[in-house]
Parts: sequence; C-alpha cells; structure tokens
Amino acid sequence: MATPYRLRQLEMREEAILDAAHQLLGKMGYEEMTMDVVAAEVGIAKASLYKHFPSKEKLAARTMTRLFERTNAELERVAAALPAIEKLRIMLRWVLVERLAGSIPHLPSTNGALEQSLLTDEAYLAALFTLNANLSALVEQAKSEDALNPALPTDFIVTAIYARSCDPTLDYMQRGNSYSGEEIVAHMVSAFFVGVQR
Repeated sequence: MATPYRLRQLEMREEAILDAAHQLLGKMGYEEMTMDVVAAEVGIAKASLYKHFPSKEKLAARTMTRLFERTNAELERVAAALPAIEKLRIMLRWVLVERLAGSIPHLPSTNGALEQSLLTDEAYLAALFTLNANLSALVEQAKSEDALNPALPTDFIVTAIYARSCDPTLDYMQRGNSYSGEEIVAHMVSAFFVGVQR
C-alpha cells in the first residue's frame, strides 16, 4: 500500500498532467495534442502518463470535468444578491477572459472515440449536469425577473452561452489587434445579451 507521501506525489503529478493538458487543449486543440506532447510538457515518461490516464480520451474527459467543476465553483462565488442576468453576464465574461488566456480546452464534436469516452464518463456527466442545472436555473430566474426573452427556450439560451465560449469571433478580433482583450470581451458579452434580452 502506498504511503500518504507517495499518494500525495501521485496526486501532484496528476494535477500537473491536467494543468498541462488544459493549456495544451486550449492552445493546440484536441486533434493536435498528443500524449507525447503532454508527457514532454510535464517532464515525465509517456509510460508514466499512461499510468494516470489510459488514453487521450480519458485525459480530455478529466480535463473537461475539472473545467466544469471550476466553472461551478466560480458561479458559487458570484454574489447571491445580484440579479440573475448580471450573474449570467459575469459568468460569460469570466469564460471569455479564460478563453483569451488560452484556458478553455477545444474539443471536437466529430470525434467518435472522444464522444463515446465523454458519454460514459460518470464524473464528466455529473459535472456537466450540475453546470447545466445551475445555468438553466439562472436563465429561468432571469426570465421571471423580466430580463430575458421568455419566447427563447431555456436550453437554447444555455447552449448559446456554451457556444460563446468557443466562438471564433474572439480569435479573429484578437488577431486583428484593433481591440484590447478587455474590449473584445465587453463587445462579445454585450452582443450576446442584446440578442437574448427582453
């Protein structure tokens, strides 16, 4: 049986692997990122990497699970007294700032092996379900506060929020060098909420 120190070492290595995968998925995307690249980034042998994560799909699933958990934790930090629409604005702004920093992983929607891995990963599904439920509750609350268009279905608005986190507009605007990161985020948040507000 591993000693507590040994367990802590394994946990720290796993966190380092997830940190590296998170950044690499944000910069390179899923298809470009390989297990060799992750191992090199962490400074470990590929065999050691596979002891923690048996496949690239499992590594991506755990990376996304951790991102959803972080997003839920960030949502909990938003002041409870704020109107729901302001909480949604804060969260969209937070996601876009994270994206500008290269901290939002890019996963393809057409990779069958990855999709299967995600759909069978209980931790991923639980974290995604929690985030969906939290965002849906905020959208419903914002509708009840007469701040969002009631004709737009809640799941449509939540999906649209997710879509903004990978909107290529941000990349194009950033490459153009005409606006600061703060201005790009402000414009994208404003444009989104103009479309869904009452």
